[in-house]
Amino acid sequence: MDVKIEESWKAKLMREFEQEYFETLTAFVRSEYASKQIFPPAKQIFNAFNHCSFDHCKVVILGQDPYHGPGQANGLCFSVNDGVRMPPSLINIFKEIKEDLGKPFPQSGNLMRWADRGVLLLNATLTVQSGAAGSHQNKGWERFTDAVIKCVSDEKENVVFMLWGKYAQDKGAVIDARKHLVLKARHPSPMSANGGGWFGTKHFSKANEYLATKRLQEIDW
Repeated sequence: MDVKIEESWKAKLMREFEQEYFETLTAFVRSEYASKQIFPPAKQIFNAFNHCSFDHCKVVILGQDPYHGPGQANGLCFSVNDGVRMPPSLINIFKEIKEDLGKPFPQSGNLMRWADRGVLLLNATLTVQSGAAGSHQNKGWERFTDAVIKCVSDEKENVVFMLWGKYAQDKGAVIDARKHLVLKARHPSPMSANGGGWFGTKHFSKANEYLATKRLQEIDW
């Protein structure tokens, strides 16, 4: 695994790349790609960072694992490639955006457009084996992405963090809510969202209202 990551992130995270745990993680990931079908494609592992620089980051959305079906994962949490059937969680995200902002339901579930506008779509674990959800958990990725979240919290101001579900909320414990907006809700998956606590939360309009008060450009969701 070669760390080909956008320069502003590379500078901020160099200390992580030099630590022993990351070297061990790198060796594991390389061996997995060499012997198994792993998602996303290797060149897209750091897509979330390469499409949303540290300086440009205005919103952080936390996911857990990449999608583990063929052709789905593209390195951005909740996102799928163009032409791929939308997973249920993503459908519920778009339903909430339509209700919240009146925007039409999109044709594609590719969220690259969000990343390019300043949304860091960060999974806790950046790789996964085909058909084996959670297969790359507890290998070092979580420590790395914890460091990413802490870096954004400590070194930036006025960032919107969207924490959906208990896992994301626990992972966001390091966020300084005094200088950022932290929005919490149930996870958008059908098992969680349909029980209440996801629809009607209006996170997308709340994020834009907050950014506007800080004289930052709103996100075109």
